[in-house]
Amino acid sequence: MTAHPTVDAMRATRERTLRLVAHLAAAELERQVDPIMSPLVWDLAHIAAYEDLWLVHRFSGEPLLRPDLAARYDAFETPRAVRGEIEILDTAGALAYLRAVRSRTLEVLDGGAPDPVVHEMVLRHELQHTETMRQAMELGGLLPPGEPALRPLGGDGDATEWLTVPAGRFKMGAPAGVFSYDNERPAHDVAVAAFRIARRPVTNGTWLRFAEGGGYERREWWSDEGWAWKEDYDITHHPSVAAGHPDAPACHVSWFEADAFARAHGARLPTEAEWERAATWDQEDDATRGALDGVGQVWEWTADQFAGYPGFAAHPYPEYSEVFFGDGYRVLRGGSWATHPRVATPTFRNWDLPRRRQIFAGVRLADGT
Repeated sequence: MTAHPTVDAMRATRERTLRLVAHLAAAELERQVDPIMSPLVWDLAHIAAYEDLWLVHRFSGEPLLRPDLAARYDAFETPRAVRGEIEILDTAGALAYLRAVRSRTLEVLDGGAPDPVVHEMVLRHELQHTETMRQAMELGGLLPPGEPALRPLGGDGDATEWLTVPAGRFKMGAPAGVFSYDNERPAHDVAVAAFRIARRPVTNGTWLRFAEGGGYERREWWSDEGWAWKEDYDITHHPSVAAGHPDAPACHVSWFEADAFARAHGARLPTEAEWERAATWDQEDDATRGALDGVGQVWEWTADQFAGYPGFAAHPYPEYSEVFFGDGYRVLRGGSWATHPRVATPTFRNWDLPRRRQIFAGVRLADGT
């Protein structure tokens, strides 16, 4: 049996994936709870198909186990909106596919070392999909007992405590010698003007006061695009925050709402560079440094649209990042309660459309000094 830390992590990840859905009946796994999400059973088979493509077919040159399923479980060939309408593997079939592919993955290794890039990519792909699955599960009321795990934040939830970050240059992006995605590279020097950033994300209690104070009625707080979204979908409140602990981070906040909230408080969303500077500042040798609290509870929207860094090169395939550039996607940073620590590095970049609420996203304010 192949023994290697990455292979051990792959085994642990698979056990984690299966535990996530162990409490669900086949009918719950096979229904599509919302057109913007996949049936959970599609995700399970997609995890298997992706692993077979990269860790068997491309790693060793073996033919695909199920070439007839390749397009069906390709995220671009089969968009989410149609995944509940096409013929896909049922629960028993998807679980059998996962087992068969994993046997092939270990067999082709044959005691050899996994590829540090390709095997790590596939491992993290599965970890990322289990977060996406949790989004669908929450929409459908299918999460395991005890989730979500949003914790109350310390301090005065009514007051914004600011961390002041002086002007300076820093290296933005993933360092050499560690696994990273193409959109995190290359690391490059960035000059950042002095700014302030909130020590904690906005809480449910603070968001409720924004809503009760006309947050969804005051036109001057909303961008033109955000107001049009709000009016088109009759958005008059945020349903998630009222149910949460008042001192826990507000979650399922769209970028449009985050932007309006910031404007209402005379602030703004941090840029990506500001967020990464503040998140990594406490790693520097600076006696006056501060630290961001609550990172990793909710994804945090930034002001920036998703784009490549200077010198960007697509790797290992353009569909991971490049196809999303310049199409209105906004960047989120930090990770959520559902993000595995292996994924949630300070340089990891998540992205979604500004209207989306299914993602476990909140808001951290910023402004100039």
